[in-house]
Amino acid sequence: MAKKKVIDQNINQENLSKTAYSLFDFTKKEKTFLIVICILISIAAIIAPYTYPAMWFGFFLAAYSAIANDSIQTIGTFIASNQHRKWYWLWIFMGMIFVATVTYSWVVYDGDVSHQRLSVPGLEKAPENFVFLQLAAPIVLLVMTRLRMPVSTTFLLLNVFTYKAGTIASVMVKSFFGYILAFVVAIIVWFLLERFVKNYLKGKPKPYWTVLQWITSGTLWSVWIMQDAANIAVFLPRQLGTFEFIAYAGFVFIGLGFLFYMKGDKIQGIVNEKTNVTDVRAATIVDFVYAIILFYFKMYNNVPMSTTWVFIGLLGGRELAIAIGKHGKAKNKQAWRFKALKLASSDLSKATIGLVVSLILAIVINEGIRNEILDFFR
Repeated sequence: MAKKKVIDQNINQENLSKTAYSLFDFTKKEKTFLIVICILISIAAIIAPYTYPAMWFGFFLAAYSAIANDSIQTIGTFIASNQHRKWYWLWIFMGMIFVATVTYSWVVYDGDVSHQRLSVPGLEKAPENFVFLQLAAPIVLLVMTRLRMPVSTTFLLLNVFTYKAGTIASVMVKSFFGYILAFVVAIIVWFLLERFVKNYLKGKPKPYWTVLQWITSGTLWSVWIMQDAANIAVFLPRQLGTFEFIAYAGFVFIGLGFLFYMKGDKIQGIVNEKTNVTDVRAATIVDFVYAIILFYFKMYNNVPMSTTWVFIGLLGGRELAIAIGKHGKAKNKQAWRFKALKLASSDLSKATIGLVVSLILAIVINEGIRNEILDFFR
């Protein structure tokens, strides 16, 4: 018994040593990034009492962090399947679509660039003052993006400004429904297409597949902006003037260029590890199904939703359908299914961490939400 206890202690010490080494290795590799994070936190603490500078500082952080994290959803497969092309052509194509989409919203909805996603009760009021944690939310998102965590920017950025618990509940319900729908649709679509895809996606893709993919990816990108532009614009007035709109659109456009130059940065690995996404034909099918689902939810109502949860549901269902459709020895089929479930559960667990963090921030920041929760338990 004593010997077993000693062995357990040695194992625990070894695990602690490995954890400590991993942490040290991360801080060593990411030294520059961590210095930048410390500087941003310091600026956020200093600038928080000054509303107008804090508004634009928060927007700049949110614009880059949200698009960097959510890039895997919309332009992730586009980047993965176009790695052989010059980054600036991809940037110009997607950048112009962004400008056209937000300009349409700005003109049609009288200065609102969120396609009316910020018009729902609980989000319709622009921030009149800021607290440190509201500015820290996009910094937390930057760190999670660096750790390759597909976090819901909708939860993390909108929840800290929502003053009604009911709004948070509506966003969560719509997002969870989106995950389930995407997961089920992906299983059905890819299970039916698996044999066809296996036989058809062979050899070098025909030139028309590239045209189809660019059209599909551009459409998906535009629909995604209609859903998630609210996550960036939540820091700003609900109606933007001309110069404010130019600053808004111009900064995001430049940020997209940096993202394409970095080829999606580290979080792009979440897309690259999935099956066949570098094939332009497979990427086109993923983007097409995703665009249809997002467009359905856009037309359903104006309540914001987490497109991240829809995306990981789509990829998770797709991986499982491919694994189910595999042919071969029973042992191999079981291994494929285990791998698919592992990938899906890994993405889901990471997204759940982001949800928990956003709820904690929302409860800490917003007194109204705290009171609603206390009243509920009473």
